[in-house]
Amino acid sequence: MIRQLLLLPHIEAHNANALSSPFTIGFPAMTAWLGATHALQRKLNSDGFQTVVFKATGVVSHKADLQTYKGVGDYVHSIIGTGNPLDRDGNRPSFIEEARIHLDVSLVIELEGLNKIDEDEFKEKVYYHLVGRMKMAGGDILSCKKPLLFRVDENNEDEISRFRKRLMPSYAIVERKDLMIEAMENGADAVDAILDYLSLHHYCEKEEEKVIWKSNRKSSGWIVPIAVGFQGISELGVAYNQRDETTPHRFAESVVTLGEFKMPYKITSVDEILWHYSYNEEKSLYLCEQNK
Repeated sequence: MIRQLLLLPHIEAHNANALSSPFTIGFPAMTAWLGATHALQRKLNSDGFQTVVFKATGVVSHKADLQTYKGVGDYVHSIIGTGNPLDRDGNRPSFIEEARIHLDVSLVIELEGLNKIDEDEFKEKVYYHLVGRMKMAGGDILSCKKPLLFRVDENNEDEISRFRKRLMPSYAIVERKDLMIEAMENGADAVDAILDYLSLHHYCEKEEEKVIWKSNRKSSGWIVPIAVGFQGISELGVAYNQRDETTPHRFAESVVTLGEFKMPYKITSVDEILWHYSYNEEKSLYLCEQNK
């Protein structure tokens, strides 16, 4: 199967939103990345590329600098706030703390509809809209390398290998909700399951006459919490002064699960890093999911 892929290499995002859910701080939520690529598609459709459709998005992180500080002897990290201007009395104004992160990421976008367009013009338009005219996960885009188009045969290992090399060195965020499902099927609460997989367990062993301290986690791999969407907690309806009068309104809460940062050289299929939108009407779930 031939996959059409658009690679947006090394997007440098400054002050992206690290508050990915009401109770997690770190890598931006998947809804932020898929929302950005959807906004880019709409801009391209308005520019004459009506046949182009972005089907799924993969995110690989080359560098992440979370804006927190931990001093000597401190138990927790503190958020590094912005330097807001003084008020007219010379005092610091009150402000809401915002968790920020500086990122260097590449986006892998599966698309269709390239057959009847000028690909060079398309790539120029992508770069035109991306740099200086868009935000990425709430952050300002400082720079981005030129977009690249690929046609990758899933059955050709050499093509998959060449594509993987384009992403290195980096870590791709992949879904690990299988860990959550297994823990909850065994009777664990959802929050307890997340904490159990994120906790670092310390223990000691006696070897000959020495006591050696060791540390490990419940599962191997770089496991992290990640926000993947929302669940509706009210019925669809109309809200007073809602911005979009044509779309029903409902209150929702964040859905958080487990993810894993995985080096691209370990992937055997493009689907392993691609995320797409999913809607479950019965459970009122608006999610970003993977096919694997």
